[in-house]
Amino acid sequence: MDLFSPIKIGNYTLKNRIFMAPMTRCRSVQNNVPNELMATYYGQRASAGLIISEATQISTQGIGYPYTPGIHTDEQVQGWKKVTQTVHDKDGKIFLQLWHVGRISHSTYHGGELPVAPSAIKPSGKIYTFEGIKEFETPRALTADEIKEIVKEYATGAKNAIEAGFDGVEIHAANGYLLDQFLRDGTNIREDEYGSSIENRSRFLFDVIKAVSTEIGADKTGLRLSPSGTFNDMTDSDPQKHFTYICEKLNAFDLAYLHIVDALEGDIRHGANVVELSILRNAYKGVLIVNGAYNKERGNAAIQTHQADAVSFGVLFIANPDLPARFKTNAGLNEASPDTFYTQDEKGYIDYPKM
Repeated sequence: MDLFSPIKIGNYTLKNRIFMAPMTRCRSVQNNVPNELMATYYGQRASAGLIISEATQISTQGIGYPYTPGIHTDEQVQGWKKVTQTVHDKDGKIFLQLWHVGRISHSTYHGGELPVAPSAIKPSGKIYTFEGIKEFETPRALTADEIKEIVKEYATGAKNAIEAGFDGVEIHAANGYLLDQFLRDGTNIREDEYGSSIENRSRFLFDVIKAVSTEIGADKTGLRLSPSGTFNDMTDSDPQKHFTYICEKLNAFDLAYLHIVDALEGDIRHGANVVELSILRNAYKGVLIVNGAYNKERGNAAIQTHQADAVSFGVLFIANPDLPARFKTNAGLNEASPDTFYTQDEKGYIDYPKM
């Protein structure tokens, strides 16, 4: 078994285990609506066993970056239909990643209203807005009733994704965004049913999983976690204990997959309390996808040693739209151009050459 072996997730049998990771690319320039340029981009990469779309807002409150797509208006649903149709026409499969940024936002995105979070704790650093670079603000803590409404928005986003032609969804609970903010005790100091114990801090996540699974089916629902992540000023006192608990509890849901972001060099440099992949693998019994600066050799090793069932590749897929073919033939790889990761035109987006 290796990267080129078929794999079953949910009710789908995928052609390989080389998945495209979700990556923000900022090409939704009008009303956060996906466009023809995005359809071309994803279509070029349809040879992936599975494409996981860029993070996509479930509501206007979930916005924290310019030109990122949504899944909460009819116009956005129609825009995504162009993308999914193009991918399916090329025999690909694609899941949509559901996103709410929480405190990683700014009031300029919300008509002067503060961003929301589990607790009123300001992240360190700065954020890009349409008015330029600004300091993060101290967010407003959500009420319990508001949390319940956001759970419904995740379910509606999943329903809209299926209407837009996606094969499933991935719930984004990684990288310091809203669901991750609830999971970590560095960002969640609540004392109600959504805070304090790990059981309470993970309540919001499991409510979202239940709502999305009920709406579209657990077989079409994936989840992304970053247990060792420090991105967006994230900390936790005992991530090994906390995320082992979460992974064990996930077994009851029979999800399509669990997607784990390994500790990255930047996390370690910022003092990450690293959770070893083997611990999470032992805790979770379903399909496990890993991500984090993998190459072909390391990806094959993870599969052959049963540390993972599939591997998602990010930057390599940006620069190499035909990545599976390049891996298969040991061809050279294009170098990515970071200067064009978050620009708004086709340069560095759809102009990387195939073999």
